Amino acid sequence: MPPAIETWNPTLIPMLASRANAYFNLLQWHFYGSSAMDSSNLSSIRMGTGDLAKYPFLNEAGEYLRESGFGWEELERPDMKDVIDRAAERVEIEVSGNIYDKLDRYEIEILTFLVSLIMVKSIGMESVLRKFTLAEARRAEKFLTEDLKRQNEMQKRSLFAKIFDDLFKLKIEISEDGRLLKVKVPDYLARSSHFHEQEWKLINRLVHNGYVYLDVDETVRLVRNELSVLIYEKIRMMTLPTLPQAIKVKADGLRSKLAPRYEYRVTAVTEYPPCVKHALEVMGRGENLPHSARVMLATYMLAIRKPVDEIVMMYENAPDFNEKITRYQVEHLAGMKGSRTKYSVPSCDKLRNENLCFATAECDGIINPIQFGRKRK
Repeated sequence: MPPAIETWNPTLIPMLASRANAYFNLLQWHFYGSSAMDSSNLSSIRMGTGDLAKYPFLNEAGEYLRESGFGWEELERPDMKDVIDRAAERVEIEVSGNIYDKLDRYEIEILTFLVSLIMVKSIGMESVLRKFTLAEARRAEKFLTEDLKRQNEMQKRSLFAKIFDDLFKLKIEISEDGRLLKVKVPDYLARSSHFHEQEWKLINRLVHNGYVYLDVDETVRLVRNELSVLIYEKIRMMTLPTLPQAIKVKADGLRSKLAPRYEYRVTAVTEYPPCVKHALEVMGRGENLPHSARVMLATYMLAIRKPVDEIVMMYENAPDFNEKITRYQVEHLAGMKGSRTKYSVPSCDKLRNENLCFATAECDGIINPIQFGRKRK
């Protein structure tokens, strides 16, 4: 199954909601903060428009728009058609599970981000909101990983200050030999606890003098969840005046196009074991499952002879759903691709170890979810 992106960790939302409010619930946009970054740290280093096009959620992007004299009324201008068209394209690409990575016109892309947020807010569909914000977080992750791998130490420290420290209060330091990054153990634990993969457990990490050592990819992934939730909260808190007609037409068109596919749907779960019911309910709410839960769900459905097409569509509400990837992974688990080995349903013991067991009294006496219900017949 596609690697799970742990976006909707409910414990993060209260912590980030106030932070999102402080940054983005001000001015006529109800999006960007009103004051400049603290000049006492490295985040006061000015970013260019290329950087702001990559990271348009930064407060500095709002300052750029204000300094440019851009206001709500500007969206009514006929020459904004290109921005509005690009914003609609951005929404459609990202809701489909892909990353919008155009950077050919920096100033335009900063505006495109803002207009795309307005469109998503106007569409008013929770599943579209979740898919879009996840894709924006993945987009930022892509650029951030690339930048951190090629920039010098001072540039890295500036990015750390602007994104990790300013947004998430997470201090990142460069290791003594310059090859790895390090975070304090409490900061690591607060963010890694919702990862189910074994490699994220503290016992499997390099720890020294109170710091956990990470490579660039791991460091960026550590905040991917927070960034997605932060963007989600920004959009959720936005209040919109009357939309310019051009944006309203595009948003209405997108809603009509996306609604048949992404309206809230829940697969019937009455006869499934509790672990499978839970997985289906999570995805029915438009939330992501960890990778191990996706494997459990697919192997269970294959074991009870559900068609591959039907299994693939069970994942459609997931924010990171990609039909091509999901189909390949389901067919791989079915023994139709790759090694041609059909995977078995994980045992109850394994599911308990991975915090995927939600046993009830009806589970007594079984050692594998596939046995659920058989003892009662």
